[in-house]
Amino acid sequence: MLLKEIKNIFHKELGKTYPKEEIDSFFYRCIEHYLKLERFVLAIQPELTLTKEEEQPLFEALSQLKQERPLQYILGTAHFMDLELHVNEGVLIPRPETEELVQWILEDVRSQKSEVGSRKAEAGNMDFYPSPLTILDIGTGSGCIAIALAKHLPKAKVCALDVSEKALEVARENAKLNQVDVTFLKNDILVPEFELAYLPMRQELKLDFDIIVSNPPYVRELEKEEMKNNVKDHEPSLALFVTDGDPLVFYRAIAQFCGSHLKEKGSLYLEINQYLGEETKALLKAHNFSEIEPRKDIFGNDRMLKAQ
Repeated sequence: MLLKEIKNIFHKELGKTYPKEEIDSFFYRCIEHYLKLERFVLAIQPELTLTKEEEQPLFEALSQLKQERPLQYILGTAHFMDLELHVNEGVLIPRPETEELVQWILEDVRSQKSEVGSRKAEAGNMDFYPSPLTILDIGTGSGCIAIALAKHLPKAKVCALDVSEKALEVARENAKLNQVDVTFLKNDILVPEFELAYLPMRQELKLDFDIIVSNPPYVRELEKEEMKNNVKDHEPSLALFVTDGDPLVFYRAIAQFCGSHLKEKGSLYLEINQYLGEETKALLKAHNFSEIEPRKDIFGNDRMLKAQ
């Protein structure tokens, strides 16, 4: 069958569910993944014909897309910043908004290093960074935040934890795939005994953290109706939803944890529910955080907070 005919079938079968641009993206990502064909191939080879064997994975992917299964789970991969990550139904699919959170951290670290380096150089001290930066990612999922930070800050000590062993298996695989060193831990930030489970690692590494970052569950049950089926029916509920009665439960636990394990003048970075920005700021103030800075994402939503 001609490749352009298969593209037309994608649009015919998916047109009632997805916009045209998204269907184009599905099609081109599939031919890139399964056939190693660039997206401009139809422009230079409009009569390109596929064998039955070559067609099969495209139609299998199409069948799953019709059931609104996310393409990243179908292909088993997702892009995050400059990384390629393995994903499955045990982890959330990395989002562009989370890339912005990581970029914010990197901007701040580079700015601080430049400022410290300039001051020490003026004093004749060229040993700018006598100790490595220490970072903890709480609720790591696929590992996207921790791995991206480790990739861009290779001298940092990066740790990441999650309650899900399935998620940690994916995260460890992704760290290996992207050739970074991240210490992964299985712990539940909501459990009071978490502190005791955490202490052996703390003693071994002899560290508290300069930076703690988290993209915890924050979608209230009442907001489910706003979500697309491919998200709420396929991505892990454990990593998405909180109760309507206590939607900031994870932020409270993280703030309490920071009281013992975030260094003085250390920074906390959070992805937040866009509808609960003021409530999240108030919670952080109640836990002695100051210099609380909100930031909007590329879509104009209140999506991130930084606090010290």
